[in-house]
Amino acid sequence: MKINKLIKFTLFGTVGVFIFYSCLTIPKGASAVKQFNVEKYLGQWYEIARMDFKFERNLNNTTANYSVNKDGSIKVDNRGYNYKIKEWKQATGKARFIGEHDVARLKVSFFGPFYASYNVIELDNEYKYALVAGKDLSYLWILSRETTLPDNVKQNYLKIADGLGFKISALIWVEHDKK
Repeated sequence: MKINKLIKFTLFGTVGVFIFYSCLTIPKGASAVKQFNVEKYLGQWYEIARMDFKFERNLNNTTANYSVNKDGSIKVDNRGYNYKIKEWKQATGKARFIGEHDVARLKVSFFGPFYASYNVIELDNEYKYALVAGKDLSYLWILSRETTLPDNVKQNYLKIADGLGFKISALIWVEHDKK
């Protein structure tokens, strides 16, 4: 009986660790930006495009604002307008680096101990435009410091995403028509 409990504990523990760490991966072939400067990345970003997923479904006018918490983690304040129910939605979480602080691989949590990958895989020198991937090819965001994106940046980011295997035809292009 004791051995049976030990086996179950070990099995569940192993599965739990696997699930936890599998959420902190980066898509195959992608690499996070190196020589990343978090201070330059802080502030407001407008979501230009994203892969659809449950927590942002039916949202437009989506923004992310990053600042530093007292404990050194990064405060993540996401906001968007749900055009179906005509209501603003907001989610606040925190992010931490998954290793060196000059490599743009972070884990972000909005729900207690559950983290998801946040990998900046492309970033211009002025920190005006970013291409961000989640743990796999289901999560992708194109961000800008403004509500628009120059066409040459858009085409470059789409080419990079397509080359990694993202289904770019599935991207949702976010409207920014409310304040």
